[in-house]
Amino acid sequence: MADNFDDTIRQNAQGPAKASGDAGSVEQHKLSDQIAADKHLAAKDAVKKKHRGLRFNRFVPPGVS
Repeated sequence: MADNFDDTIRQNAQGPAKASGDAGSVEQHKLSDQIAADKHLAAKDAVKKKHRGLRFNRFVPPGVS
């Protein structure tokens, strides 16, 4: 999913932001919005992974209440 989105951002950055013709006009999302969406999706994918990098645990020895 991320590779496909990266390719889409790359293609959109190379093309025009607006295009118009006889059939009508087309406007793409802003590049900053596309990058923000990519970061959001990457963050969601990172949270889904089992190892998150930093985890806080409390160790309670047996017999302590």
